[in-house]
Amino acid sequence: MKPLLAASVLLLAACAQGGADAPTAGARPTIVSLNPCTDAILADVTAPGQLLAISHYSKDPRSSSMPAKRASRYRATGGTVEEVLALDPDVVVAGSFIAPATRAALEDLGMQVVTFGIASDVASSEEQIRELASLAGDPQAGQSLIERIEAALTEAEAPDGRAVDVLLWQPGGIVAGEQSLVSDLLARTGFTNGAPARGLSQADYVALEDVVAAPPHVLLVAGGDLGQQHPVLDRLPDMRRERFDTSLLYCGGPTIIRAARRLAEIRSTVS
Repeated sequence: MKPLLAASVLLLAACAQGGADAPTAGARPTIVSLNPCTDAILADVTAPGQLLAISHYSKDPRSSSMPAKRASRYRATGGTVEEVLALDPDVVVAGSFIAPATRAALEDLGMQVVTFGIASDVASSEEQIRELASLAGDPQAGQSLIERIEAALTEAEAPDGRAVDVLLWQPGGIVAGEQSLVSDLLARTGFTNGAPARGLSQADYVALEDVVAAPPHVLLVAGGDLGQQHPVLDRLPDMRRERFDTSLLYCGGPTIIRAARRLAEIRSTVS
């Protein structure tokens, strides 16, 4: 660390010793988000100027949980202490895998660090929304987002109530397990995750030969591996193949709305 930066860090740390870890009562805290899944939720529940920066992942369409136009409104950081320090937020929101040394450094500088894990279903995602909205000082904004999600899920329900067998083929040739958010979304939109019936659990690998030998009714391809693009897949008469954007795979919050609409669109084409 350069001498000038080191001095600044020590000065701010000293100031934080007698300061508060949370913002003044009644004031909305300024926030930096280091997690692409919380980025999108916070963009929905914060006031203008309150969300100081989002993670650099949200600037990449392959990993972003928000539309590129919306992500462009915010600064982004790589999650280093120096970058966050320069923004001087009240609260840092991160994933549960934040490096312990980074967390300790941020807290030593007087910032409140709040971590969130990966939502495993719609209910846990909605609970995260409530927690983030409360943290941002606007519980009603969180409730409004939850109501939009519930409306989208209701609209995306299969009209005939019949569940269609689907295999979701993710980047790297792996599948989604039963206890995952996307599996919950499949169930809510008229599909049955075919991975468990094949003896597969979260992140198990599926080869092209396995798909050809036992084709699902619908194959959702979210990866770009050679096997996932093989022309033999077009010659399976009883299987429908559809693309599923990788940005819809992992995050909850407003991403659920886009994922539900895409799944409903696919489900409507299945006889």
